[in-house]
Amino acid sequence: MIAALALAMIAIVPEASPAGRVAALAQSQGFQGEILVATGGKVVLDHGFGTAVPGTSLRARQPSDFRPGDIWRFASVTKQIVAAITMQEVAAGRIALDAPVTRYLPGFKGPTGSKIAVRQLLRHESGLPNPDADPATFTPSFKGQLDPLTGVCAGPVRDAPGASFDYNNCDYIVAGRLLEAVTHQPLARLVATRIAGPVGARSLAVAGPARQGFVDGKPEPAVSVAAYAGAASLTGTLADLWRFDQALIDGKLLPAAARAQMWDGQPKLGFAALGGWVFSVPLRGCKDAVRIVERRGQIGGVQVRNFILPDRNIVVIAATNRAETDFGEVWMGSGLSYELLSNAACEFDI
Repeated sequence: MIAALALAMIAIVPEASPAGRVAALAQSQGFQGEILVATGGKVVLDHGFGTAVPGTSLRARQPSDFRPGDIWRFASVTKQIVAAITMQEVAAGRIALDAPVTRYLPGFKGPTGSKIAVRQLLRHESGLPNPDADPATFTPSFKGQLDPLTGVCAGPVRDAPGASFDYNNCDYIVAGRLLEAVTHQPLARLVATRIAGPVGARSLAVAGPARQGFVDGKPEPAVSVAAYAGAASLTGTLADLWRFDQALIDGKLLPAAARAQMWDGQPKLGFAALGGWVFSVPLRGCKDAVRIVERRGQIGGVQVRNFILPDRNIVVIAATNRAETDFGEVWMGSGLSYELLSNAACEFDI
């Protein structure tokens, strides 16, 4: 069966092309999910691999249970989109990155709200409490208060603003509410009018129906995706996520100066930027280091990796519904993500 599927992949795309190399890599690694590769502003691969349910088999002549057009949870890739909308407001002069959160959210009851800058929210330097400390926070059974102005995110802080980097969903839950306050529009409307409409991403939605995840071969525990709000609630197809990425590359969503601020990875913060990580690393087969804009997400068993290589006009997106899939770390020079990017971006230009 594996050999037959490999032959099918070769029939779809030339084996020596970036798309062919990525497809062959995914097949050889036993990847379960969907992978999209775009080069030069065009999608050259959007294909499913493997089975949607662990322990099941594919029907005869069925290459995969996963198909282009499947709806995925974007999970924390949502933060990248929220950061882009925020930077639109910054470019328009309606939000100042170094202004305190309470300028825009006077009702925010967090004890350090008047000292947290908007930039610190977007770069995870706010010191706000971490809602994930309680495993029940984003489940249907949660009994606490999720209102970002008065609930979990307004509780006792973890650190002083700017004192340290700490990845935290509260940062973007509050950032999403701040956007709503400034624009007087709900997040779903902002996503529709600022992102989905302009780039043609029709599937993009807040907490839409999406692929179920699996943890250790079993259906994931119940999760309330909508509760993640501006931190992780968006859903859509990988093709529509690519349309967002490509619009950023092409300068259609942000002026160059605003995009440069958004993609300013800080070495002292592990190259954290606004809504993602931006860094330059060697890739196998490339002559020079490659600048990478990385955003990842996971809720339950669903994982997404979104890679933009803006200087080469390349996008690589991978989604799986297996929590145990190990993508590795690109900067470590090995692992699935590193190999996906190397095969997509490099070997043809030696």
